[in-house]
This record gives sequence, structure tokens and C-alpha cells, in this order.
Amino acid sequence: MSAPVEFAVWAPVPERVRLQVDGSVHEMRRDDAGWWRAEVEAAPEADYGYLLGDDDTPRPDPRSRRQPEGVHGLSRRFDPAAHAWGDRAWTGRPLAGGVVYELHVGTFTPEGTLDSAIERLDHLVDLGVDFVELLPVNGFDGTHNWGYDGVLWYTVQESYGGPAAYQRFVDACHQRGLGVVQDVVYNHLGPSGNYLPLFMPVFAEGGANTWGESVNLSGPDSDEVRRYILDNALMWLRDMHVDGLRLDAVHALVDERATHVLEEMAQEVDRLSVAVGRPLTLIAESDLNDPRMVTPRVAGGLGIHAQWSDDFHHALHATLTGEGQGYYADFAAAGLGGLAKTLTGAFFHDGAWSSFRRRHHGRPVDAAALPGWKFLGYLQDHDQIGNRAVGDRVSASLSPGLLAVGATLVLTSPFTPMLFMGEEWGASTPWQFFTSHTDPEIGRATAEGRKGEFAEHGWDEDEVPDPQDPETFRRSKLDWSEVEREPHARLLEVHRTLLALRHSQPELVDADLSAVEAGWDDEDRVLVVHRGSLRVVANLSGEPREVDLDRAATGVLFATGDTPGLDGTTVTVPAESAVVLTT
Repeated sequence: MSAPVEFAVWAPVPERVRLQVDGSVHEMRRDDAGWWRAEVEAAPEADYGYLLGDDDTPRPDPRSRRQPEGVHGLSRRFDPAAHAWGDRAWTGRPLAGGVVYELHVGTFTPEGTLDSAIERLDHLVDLGVDFVELLPVNGFDGTHNWGYDGVLWYTVQESYGGPAAYQRFVDACHQRGLGVVQDVVYNHLGPSGNYLPLFMPVFAEGGANTWGESVNLSGPDSDEVRRYILDNALMWLRDMHVDGLRLDAVHALVDERATHVLEEMAQEVDRLSVAVGRPLTLIAESDLNDPRMVTPRVAGGLGIHAQWSDDFHHALHATLTGEGQGYYADFAAAGLGGLAKTLTGAFFHDGAWSSFRRRHHGRPVDAAALPGWKFLGYLQDHDQIGNRAVGDRVSASLSPGLLAVGATLVLTSPFTPMLFMGEEWGASTPWQFFTSHTDPEIGRATAEGRKGEFAEHGWDEDEVPDPQDPETFRRSKLDWSEVEREPHARLLEVHRTLLALRHSQPELVDADLSAVEAGWDDEDRVLVVHRGSLRVVANLSGEPREVDLDRAATGVLFATGDTPGLDGTTVTVPAESAVVLTT
């Protein structure tokens, strides 16, 4: 049933804007701020678009909630309030003490939809994680993509099920006690289907980052561009009941204003948290190694609640795999001491020389002021797998024993642990870089650029998967049949046991970084981490090791392999295994 509806769009670029609704065209009126408005009769699910200037091709609404025909097609009206939420008992979950599980909707299940992902949520509950972090779901060109080529930030990709399916997914998570974190990208837009420049000065003049032009955060007409971003963040948290946002590559947000857009976002999210009566969390991906990112605003920081810790990942990866190329060089050279440094101070490059960057980088974390839960620690994530030449997981090169050691160091760390989908059972499937650009030229350029990038690092171009080949996407889907088979079933039990231990032992979630100590022996390949009265001992060597502790061990809480031998202050740890001891 049609009813009068006011359509509004901020479009200071074109001289004329017309509205097309279900085939009929209407002139729009512009105000002094560049907003165009028209009130017309429209059905609740009317298809509409905007005709810009003299162009008779309708363009999708920059704030479109649904794109049933993809990012090049018409928008469709969607009422987020129409969903009958069943999560009224959900009071939210603080990030502190929690564990995050990162997943990609398109490859998490064979069907690759939000509804099919709901069917696997009980696995996550049984595993013992607390938050599901979805890779970007906003509208992108084609049927499958990592999500970082999004061009319509307010939509939910139709091939995933669209916005209604998204609400069902969040509702289902909450009813199972799982929080939801949504990965959002505000630092760039994808190469295909980005019509925003036709409407607004979305890009800064002369600015650029790794992915192209920088978003206009502080140049002329940037007020509404910032509002476009801030309103989007609030939309996920308010309309979709999401519990937190992971902010992609915030170091690429170039903002010259006195109040950075991230600080402004943190202020508005904190206000919304009070209004809705549940914790709302912002998690940054930042390459800056600047603790001010997660320092509260009252202490002079930006007030972002947490951030990813790539330094911990790099140190752990280099330690377990022995890789030392590229940005792993400094971590490999530091040995176990580098891993110990990140376990006690979060950042390795804390003002230290970075050979990869060819300059000093970072700033120390005040361990007495910032709790460890503000840093996410992980052995794997989508970037650190998918941005390898062949998208190989560490399970392709590490023994089951070392995979279990890695899991132990992540899940007993003072950080907020994060797992990447399938990591819990050592999935053998790769997770490769895949796209489905419908523009042949963009698709060809993407594929050639990917192969050329790795050819410069010595890879045979034929070994680098073509991101446009549908088989690259299919190969990256999880094989759930592995869960019941060895050695996967054993590793899954290791993760379940460790997560249960983390939730039952207060000392393992103590976020006081100043209380964490670590000792190591590079020759014996042994690391000992102090978590209160508990000792986490990791033997990364191929031989059993006798390890002297600072006090007598009284019992074994957990072991990845055979039970270690205890003799006063000495523990004998089997090869490639880890133990958690009481003292």
C-alpha cells in the first residue's frame, strides 16, 4: 500500500536531481546545504533511484538499505523496524574477558548465506567463543568478494540474504548468548559500482592511500561526508542491534581536524550505548602502534575501545613457522624475546627500528594504564592468510603439535583472543583472495595486479590463484566434514578445553599487562609466561625439555600432548607441546 514518503539525498555535485520511484520520475528541490528532497507516494518496498543532471540512468541511493539487483541496480526501500526482534533479554556483552571469532559469510558454509550461518552458531557456542565478527557485508559488485570492495555502506549484500537475513542472524546470535561485531570499511571504496562521486565530494583533493583516493574527512564540504560515515556506524549498532564495529585500516583515515573522526565516532557510540542500555564497542585495525588510539578521551586519547595487535601475530607467526621475510624480519631476528616483548607490552615496534618501514615506529604502551583486553591477539586472521600468495593457513605448514602450542599462547594471553573461522580444527582449506567484478577490465586488472605483486617477491605467477576464477572462491569454503576427523578433532578439543579454562580461571583473563612476565630460552626453544600463580610453558622444539620454574608446580591444568613430568620446580615438557601449570 502506497503512502506519502519524503525522499532525501545529499548531492551537492549535480545541478539537477530527479527521483525515479517504481518507474515514475519526479523533480526534487535543493536546499542551501546541497540536500535534495521530494515527497511522493511510494510502496513499503518500492524500487527507486536518482537521475543526476541530464543522465537518464538512475543511480542507487548512497544510503540505500537494499540492492536486490546488485550495486548497479535500483535501490529498494527497507524498514529496519519491521523485524520482530527476539533478543529483548539480550543486555549486551563487554569485550573485556571475551573471545572473538572472525568469519566470512560467503565461505563459512557451503551455501554462503547468513541464514545458513545461523545453522552453525551452535558450533560456536559449544566452542566457547563470545563474539562473532563478520567480515564486511555491505554491497559490493558481483556475487562473492572479501567485502573490502564495498561501495554501498548502508546495504547488506543481497547474495548473503540482504538486510532482513542480517537481522535474523544477529537475533539468532543474541538468543544464543553471542555478541556480534561488524567489520566496516570507511577508508576507501571499491573500484566497481562506486557512484558516490557523482553525488558528493566523497574523496579528498589530492589525497591517496593504498587502495586509491582518500576519503574527504577534513576538506571542503567534508561535514556531510563525516556525517555519512558516523550515521552508518550508528545504523549498524542501533537498527541492526550489532554490539560492536571493527574499523578497517584506520591509519588510512586522513583527518586534519582538531577532533579526529574516530574520536567523534567514539563519542557518539558511547552516547548511543547509554541510550540503548548495552555495551557498544569500537575495535580499530591500526598500523600506527600508537596507544593513544585506545586511550580513553579523558586521558587525551581517541577513545576507541580496542585494536588489533599485528605485532603479537607477527611475533607468534615468525616463532612458530621460522618465516623471516618482509615484515616478519624484525620478529624473526628477535627470537622468543620478541614474542615475550609483545606478550608483556602489546607492541614490538614501540619506538624501535622497523626494518620493513626503514624507520623507527610506534610508541610504548603504558602497561600500568592500559589493560591487555584492549588489544586483540591472534595467530591467524583474514589478512594474514588471504594476503599470502596462495592463501595458505598455518595448518598447511605446522605440525598438529605446534598448532596446539600456538592456540595455547593465544588463548592464555592477556589480550582479547581472536580465532579465524576453521582455525579451531586446523582447517586444511585455504582462504584465498577472491573477487567477482562484473566489469571485465577491472577483473583483468585485479588478477594481473595480484599476480604481478607476488611475482616481484619471487613467486611463479602460475602459482598465484586468479581472484576472478570462481574456483578460487569455492576452494576457500570451509570443509565441515573435517571436524569429525583426526587430527582436526583433537585440535578442536584443544581449543574447547582452552576456552573453557580461560573462562574458569580468573588469572587467565586478568588484563593487567604490568603483571605479565615472560622468560625464554632461544637455544632450547622454550617460553614460560607468568599469569598470576599460573605458568604457561611452551616447548617449541622437537625434543622433550626440562624447564626450571621460579616456584614449584603443584598440578597440571592443561596439556596439549602427553602429561608433563613434575619434580618440584622442574617440569619436563614433551616435544612441540604446551602446558598450563598451577604453582
